Amino acid sequence: MSDRGTVVSVNVARKALVVTERRRFTTAIRKRPIATERAELGDDRVAGDDQADNESHGGPDRAVYAYACEDYAWWEAQLGRPLPPGLFGENLTLTGIDVNGAAIGERWRVGDAILRVTSPRIPCYKLAHVVGEPDFVKRFAQAHRPGAYLAIERAATIGRGAAVEVISRPDAILTLAEFNKIYFDERERAAEFLAIPAMTDAWRAWAREQLATHRAF
Repeated sequence: MSDRGTVVSVNVARKALVVTERRRFTTAIRKRPIATERAELGDDRVAGDDQADNESHGGPDRAVYAYACEDYAWWEAQLGRPLPPGLFGENLTLTGIDVNGAAIGERWRVGDAILRVTSPRIPCYKLAHVVGEPDFVKRFAQAHRPGAYLAIERAATIGRGAAVEVISRPDAILTLAEFNKIYFDERERAAEFLAIPAMTDAWRAWAREQLATHRAF
């Protein structure tokens, strides 16, 4: 993969209530490609898309979620079945661009929009539910293929076939794959979060908590 790619689909969903034997929850994870050719990116989301849990998703720092077709292909080999675009809850299904190798603070041009990489996706039980694999949260975390949360720096209308291009990369680099590894496997490395100027305030606070915990022992 490279610093250039293409939008395969733009995916949205409305909130829906899910009731299982163990849980009752509202989610907008079941995203599907839009029926129209193009969709408007606003300040904090794709037009027509809901975000059911604003503590874990959404807001300016997590306005858009992107996942790569290449990573879907890897999961299809692992699970032994096809996986449609949007299944993981991403707004943008991309091909050609190295999503997990993107750095915190990296900026992309997507069509006429400008997006900035802010953090990886941390999986929860809702992802396991839509995939239909009870242990999928753990498997997703261990695969270090988290996809990218993005902030919208310049809103625009985008659609299937739009070009994706990395237009800037910070000097201090922490990739999404490495971020994921630190969060799940190597929390003693949390100080690396504080060395990244583009790290969000929420993740800086998390890193300080982890360092305080490790110092206590």
